[in-house]
Amino acid sequence: MMKLSTRGRYAMRIMVYLAMQNSDVPCRKQEVADAESISADYVEQILIRLKAAGLVTSHRGARGGFSLTQAPGAVTVADVLAATEGPLSLVSCSDEACQRETVCVTQHIWRAAENALSEVFSGTTIADLAESAAELAKSKSITYDI
Repeated sequence: MMKLSTRGRYAMRIMVYLAMQNSDVPCRKQEVADAESISADYVEQILIRLKAAGLVTSHRGARGGFSLTQAPGAVTVADVLAATEGPLSLVSCSDEACQRETVCVTQHIWRAAENALSEVFSGTTIADLAESAAELAKSKSITYDI
């Protein structure tokens, strides 16, 4: 079974968290770590990758931290996963020349599956996920007293 690593999944959570915060005030790695229940060291490792990909920026000083470099609607799940997981590939033969390419009956299935995943990841933005997270938070905050 294909699985995304924790790095990719946590990167998505970090990006959504940053998108939901006041964009005028950078978030410290410890704040992100506490909010998302991820170790601060791991948050830092992921933020370094996201920064290298140009998805977040760091701010120095007493009010320093991290923030998104672009509007959440401009960043897709595909962008974040490319920064943390690398290229999407279900099977090794789909992204390289395969000796069995002319006789392989499963090749079209692998490519179709990769294309479908790519379409979902490219068609979903951090803003979409932040909106879903806000709706989920609202529904969780409803209490019924009897």
